[in-house]
Amino acid sequence: MPAPILPGQTVGIYGGGQLGRMLAQVARRMGYRVHVFTSERDSPAAHFANHVTVADDSDESAFRAFASTIDVLTFEFENVSAASLKWVPEQVPIRPGPQVFWTAQDRRREKTFLQQHGLPTPPFALVDSREQLAAAVVLIGTPAVLKTAAGGYDGKGQAVIRDASDIDAAWHAVQGRPSTLEAFVDLACEVSVIVARDVYGATAVYGPIENHHANHILDLSICPARVGPAIGAAACEIARKIASIFDLVGLICIEFFVARSGEVLVNEIAPRPHNSGHLTIESFATSQFEQQLRCVCGLPLGSTAQRTPAAMANLLGDLWFPLAPRWEELLRYNETYLHLYDKHEARPGRKMGHVTVCATDAETAARRARAARASLRQDAG
Repeated sequence: MPAPILPGQTVGIYGGGQLGRMLAQVARRMGYRVHVFTSERDSPAAHFANHVTVADDSDESAFRAFASTIDVLTFEFENVSAASLKWVPEQVPIRPGPQVFWTAQDRRREKTFLQQHGLPTPPFALVDSREQLAAAVVLIGTPAVLKTAAGGYDGKGQAVIRDASDIDAAWHAVQGRPSTLEAFVDLACEVSVIVARDVYGATAVYGPIENHHANHILDLSICPARVGPAIGAAACEIARKIASIFDLVGLICIEFFVARSGEVLVNEIAPRPHNSGHLTIESFATSQFEQQLRCVCGLPLGSTAQRTPAAMANLLGDLWFPLAPRWEELLRYNETYLHLYDKHEARPGRKMGHVTVCATDAETAARRARAARASLRQDAG
């Protein structure tokens, strides 16, 4: 087993967004040097890095120069260029490994992987043409949702089909790209489970975390999730199994649909820290970001004991319009923790930050998180 990567050595982070920012904060606190590779100038992660390389990942010379300075490479998003990883020196560990990214980057590969390993998903069909879509609608039934194989997030690249008359509009909405047609699930709720897996195969689990969406974007996360113990245990078991199949070193988040029938169905895989896990910073003994660092550096796993129930509310760019948020109002709430990502331009739907509220129970935390966020609006009274 390779020697651990210790404080004083350099962690390379592929990606400069808010997930990289929060990982870099932890790494700097623990004495590591941080080198960020990003195509974005003045990115959120850059503000906590010792070094930043601003280049496209197709720039071989820039990526080789970046990789020559680091002791381990890890990631803040899954859309990783396979070609660029070939330029990493052999002695530099890549954690997680490329296979999990190759699978997670493409919804069709992801669904097929899950099916091949006997893991539960909503019924689905692969679609490459308008004719195949029409046949899939007959097979899967309606309502259903058409999702592009690649490039979709926060509801982008999706179209709902409620009956056969929607087929042409849906195919136009995904621009004729390779897609999957997935059956609607009679939802009770959505949950996520985050698994940390170290170089020895040991695992630590966060969750399940209950998730609520608005306009297809995560709006509120609550932990512990308000689901029965059997559902929670099933979700955690499936998440651990997926991490093991990939021989993962690092973090992976599995998003689940929980059906009213009690079925627990895998929706998506994200091999990185996850938006729903931000509440671990204040409410767990070890945050998801410290856990990622521990895993990729070959250090012992931290405790995933939850210290207090918590809820996390996303702060989208909509809150900046028509007037700037009232931060002083939000900060009047007790046990409220504000995180802003230092993005220079607020846009509707853009994740600008989050707020976490800790409380004695999940319901109280969720209520206070919603109220604290609502207080930001200038017209809140």
